[in-house]
Amino acid sequence: MEKKRLKANVSALLLDHERLLHTSPTADVLDLACGSGRNGLWFAEQGAKVTFIDQDISRLPSLPQNCHARSQNLENDGQQHLPTAQFDMVLVFNYLHRPLFGQIAQAIKPGGLLIYETFTTTQATVGRPKNPDFLLTANELLNRFNQFEPLHYFEGNVGCELAPCFKAQMIAKKPRR
Repeated sequence: MEKKRLKANVSALLLDHERLLHTSPTADVLDLACGSGRNGLWFAEQGAKVTFIDQDISRLPSLPQNCHARSQNLENDGQQHLPTAQFDMVLVFNYLHRPLFGQIAQAIKPGGLLIYETFTTTQATVGRPKNPDFLLTANELLNRFNQFEPLHYFEGNVGCELAPCFKAQMIAKKPRR
C-alpha cells in the first residue's frame, strides 16, 4: 500500500522518463529543497542513497536507513552549501534560487544527472508564483546548464491537477570530462 501511495505522489517527470534515470541501488541522490521528499523517497524505495536538504525538514516522514536529511537555509548567498562531485543525481522541483546554479552543477559527479522542474514566467499569467525571482525565463535552464547534455527538455503547460501549470523540465547529463 505504501509503495502505491509513494508512486502516486512522485513527479510525472520521473515516471515518464524513468528509462533515462540511474535508479540503481548504488546511486547517490540529492533531493534539494526537498519539501516532503516525495521525489527523493521514490529513489530511496529503489535502494538509492538519498540526501534530503531543506530549510524545514519537519515535513519529511521517517526515512529509511539509506537516507539522511539536513536542515539548511540554501539562500545564504556566498556560502558553499553543496559538496563537489558527490552525487549521481541532483533533483530540484518547484524551487529556484539562481545563485545555487553553479553549486548544483559542481555537486554532480561527471556523467551524473540533473533533474530540474520548476515554474516559468508564463505561470504568473494563470496563478502563483508571480514573483519573477521564482520563475524561469524561456530556455533559462538550457542556458544556465549549457555544459550539460539535455536528455529531455520541455517548457509549457504540464497541468497541475485541474488547472494549467507552466513549468520547465530538464533531465541533463553532466559531461564525463
